[in-house]
Amino acid sequence: MGVFRSRFAESVDFGAHDYSPLQGIRRGVRRLTLTMVCLTVALAGTSAAGAAVRVVASIKPVHSLVAAVMLGAGEPGLIIQGATSPHSFSLRPSDARDIQNAEIIFLIGDALESSLAGSIDTLGRNARVVRLFEIDGLMRLPLREGETFEGHDHEGEGNREAIEGETLDMHVWLDPVNARTMVRAIADALSSADAGNAATYAANAEAVVGRLDALLERIDADMDGVRGRPFIVLHDAFHYFESRFGLIAAGAALVSPDRSPGARRIMALRDLVGDLGVVCVLTDPQFDSRLAGVITEGTSARLGTVDPLGAELDGGPDLYFNLLNDMAESFRDCLAEHRG
Repeated sequence: MGVFRSRFAESVDFGAHDYSPLQGIRRGVRRLTLTMVCLTVALAGTSAAGAAVRVVASIKPVHSLVAAVMLGAGEPGLIIQGATSPHSFSLRPSDARDIQNAEIIFLIGDALESSLAGSIDTLGRNARVVRLFEIDGLMRLPLREGETFEGHDHEGEGNREAIEGETLDMHVWLDPVNARTMVRAIADALSSADAGNAATYAANAEAVVGRLDALLERIDADMDGVRGRPFIVLHDAFHYFESRFGLIAAGAALVSPDRSPGARRIMALRDLVGDLGVVCVLTDPQFDSRLAGVITEGTSARLGTVDPLGAELDGGPDLYFNLLNDMAESFRDCLAEHRG
């Protein structure tokens, strides 16, 4: 009996020995609680590690290239939508939040997205801002000056280096060779911020480069038969496309996006239509096309529309390719011989 009582006392001893059933239950509850807390923390850590990097892009062509590189790893936000010019865009509260929350911001450069530059400097100060115009290996062309370009040397433009202090044309995305360089820079920037998805970004970038090579070859073939036919542009936005595919613009109506041409410039362009046998005047959706009608009135020159931003196209990874294909079609249709 004494032995039994001794063993029972040991089982109910609340002092030095922790063998109480109630104490065991309490210990089990504590262990279960600790396990649940650790599991919650681990799951939260896994979720944070797998979260997509927060990215925004300025204009639809840039957004398209970024979206193509991010495919399967996240989706970038787009700031400037529709037919709004990047020179006159008004920031909405939702855009301001997107910029403020972004970890990476992709744009061409302050001279193009001039309406965004100040907002990005202030709201996006914690983000990595990638100005694609500044990346190494990009072909940059000078802005063309004067009413007409007939004295402009188009030979060798593809290899021309930017000269310090020279005013440069910012529409670099309209050359697919530049787009290839931009895609690789986009992948590098994304991989630096999101190493966990680096392999996805690298694979996507190479796939996009392959599509760009095919696009380049296809458009080059499409331009056969229309090279050498002079045309006038309303807004001189297509220099890179022209240079890459051997097209020659005779002049531009607008000196700058925010300055209307005077009567002397309009008359010079009308004279050019007759003197050079200009077959087409091209406008784009960001500007009033009535001016193009004034230039062609009473002449045989046709009117065409080329959109450098993809205003009417659905955004996403395919937009860039649809944009360049549509541009090629617009040039070909406007410059082709029309019999009838």
